[in-house]
Amino acid sequence: MKKILVVGGVSIDTIIHLDRLPEGVPQTLFAKATHQAVGSTGAGKALNLNRLGFEVTLHAMIGDDAPGRLIRENFERENLRFLYDVDPKGTEQHVNLMDGEGGRISIYTNAGTFEPEVDLVRLESLIAETDILVVNILNYCRQILPLAKRRHKEIWCDIHDYDGKNPYHQDFIEAADYLFMSADAMPDYRDFMRRMIEAGKKLVVCTRGKEGAVLATPPHSQAHGEGSNTAFEQSPRNNFIEMAAIRSYPVVDTNGAGDSFFAGYLYGYEQGYAAEKCSQLATIAGGLCVSSRELVHPAMSTAKLEAEYRVHYEE
Repeated sequence: MKKILVVGGVSIDTIIHLDRLPEGVPQTLFAKATHQAVGSTGAGKALNLNRLGFEVTLHAMIGDDAPGRLIRENFERENLRFLYDVDPKGTEQHVNLMDGEGGRISIYTNAGTFEPEVDLVRLESLIAETDILVVNILNYCRQILPLAKRRHKEIWCDIHDYDGKNPYHQDFIEAADYLFMSADAMPDYRDFMRRMIEAGKKLVVCTRGKEGAVLATPPHSQAHGEGSNTAFEQSPRNNFIEMAAIRSYPVVDTNGAGDSFFAGYLYGYEQGYAAEKCSQLATIAGGLCVSSRELVHPAMSTAKLEAEYRVHYEE
């Protein structure tokens, strides 16, 4: 069983479902539903990877407060190893406004400390013993990057809605070996992906919501297996794979879909599957996520993921 260390990104989220997202004018809105849940990118990745059979350790910052206790209790129920440093500003909290199409407005009601004190000695020990290192773009995680390089660990990193120029992301982009992102803020994402592969990245994945995802791999990599029916582009410099979304999953809540996609891909990668099958498994994991109100689908498991693969891509 491979050991995975996920660093950064836990919160308590209040999720409010609306018929439509509010416009910028004074108004009164009535929620269709509301609930509170553990959120953020580290939790989403760790919970899914934990269900998919990895030995997962999650490190994050939380407060010595009631939201922090809720987070710890949630991870205990999931049998997920959770280590944390205490943030003096308290646990990060969000309010997420959701519409019926999956649109979201996220409001940080407590953003936490930008430069908190972290036990780097403990983190380097965790890095040394892990097989796979997932670094999220929380500012404190910037301190992990040189530790990973010193320990010769490859980095999987999700830069989310990077716009192609924000300097905040640059350290993470340069350090990552495997790079995930969304197309939300970058219309010319293909050019960026191509440049990242030319710079030496082993994989670049761009999710596009309802439009699916695009993967870029280095030249001559095993980008697709036998019987492929996926749009595939090859050039002397790189390979692209386009993967359509699965439209049969009902959209209930899109929170965590990208993190589930990430986990599904990493699961396939560690099984030794070709990139096309990895992306198909990722697409299924993301589809399962949006069909529930949780960061990890209640039925998520290796058996569930493989069964859904047979339904959607083999039968």
